[in-house]
Amino acid sequence: MSIRVHGEDGWFCKMADEKIGLHEFVWEPSQPFGGFTSWNDFFTRRFRDGARPVADASDARVIVSACESTPYHLASDVKACDTFWIKSQPYSLEDMLAHQGKDLAVAYNGGTVYQAYLSAFNYHRWHAPVAGTIARAYLVPGTYYSCLEAEGEDPEGLNDSQGYTTAVATRAVIVIESDDEAVGQVVCLFVGMAEVSSCVVSVKVGQRVDKGAEIGHFQFGGSTWCLLLRPHAKPEFFHHPKGEDSETVQVNSRLARAKSQALKA
Repeated sequence: MSIRVHGEDGWFCKMADEKIGLHEFVWEPSQPFGGFTSWNDFFTRRFRDGARPVADASDARVIVSACESTPYHLASDVKACDTFWIKSQPYSLEDMLAHQGKDLAVAYNGGTVYQAYLSAFNYHRWHAPVAGTIARAYLVPGTYYSCLEAEGEDPEGLNDSQGYTTAVATRAVIVIESDDEAVGQVVCLFVGMAEVSSCVVSVKVGQRVDKGAEIGHFQFGGSTWCLLLRPHAKPEFFHHPKGEDSETVQVNSRLARAKSQALKA
C-alpha cells in the first residue's frame, strides 16, 4: 500500500509509517486526514484484521498481552496493603483496586503483578488476556501528572513513577473469570498517565469474551497497565523487564502460562 505524504514530517509521511507502522492499521489514504475524524480518532486507530493474531487461542492456560506495551516491572508475593509512596514503589492491592475492590485485594494477596507501559506511538486499545466471563468492571477517578517525590524533578519522573501511579491515577479495573480454573480469575488494571483520564470500558458484567477480544481503550496519551494473577496460578512469564533494553510485546501475543493445578475449594 502506498503511503500518502503530507510534507516531510506529516502524519502520513514515510518516517511516521516507519515509527508507528501505519500500514498495519485501518485508514483511508485517499480521504482527507486518512479518513480520521479527529486526532483522538487517529490515536485510537484499529489494527487491520490479522495484524495481531491471538496466540494459542485454544490453550486456556496461555495468557496473552492485553496491550501493545513494553515490560516495566514484575512482582510476586504482592501485599494486599503496602506503603506505595516509598521509593521502591511496592504494589499495594487495596490502593490499586480502590474501595470497590477491597475483597479482590484479599483474594490476590500473595499473587503476581505484571506491569507494562504504552508510548504515545503504540496501539491504545485493550484486549482480553484470557477467555472467560466479565466478573467486574469499574472506573476509579484519580490524579493528573502525579509522580513520586522520591524520583525528583527529572522530566522522566512520571515514567519512573509507574508503580506509584497504579494507586493514584485514573484507572479502569476489569476482572475476568477465566475458563480454566488453573488460571482462575484475572484482573486487568488500565492506568492513565500524564493528561490521560479517559479510560473507556467497552464490556459489561456477565458478558462472555474470547481471548483477544477488545474490552476497552485509552484516549489522548501514553499509559500503563497491570495484569494481576492469584497466588495459585504460579505463572511462567515469557517476557521480563530489561530496562532500556526491553522490547515491545505485541497485543495478543504470548505473555504467560499458568503452571498450577486447578484451585481447590
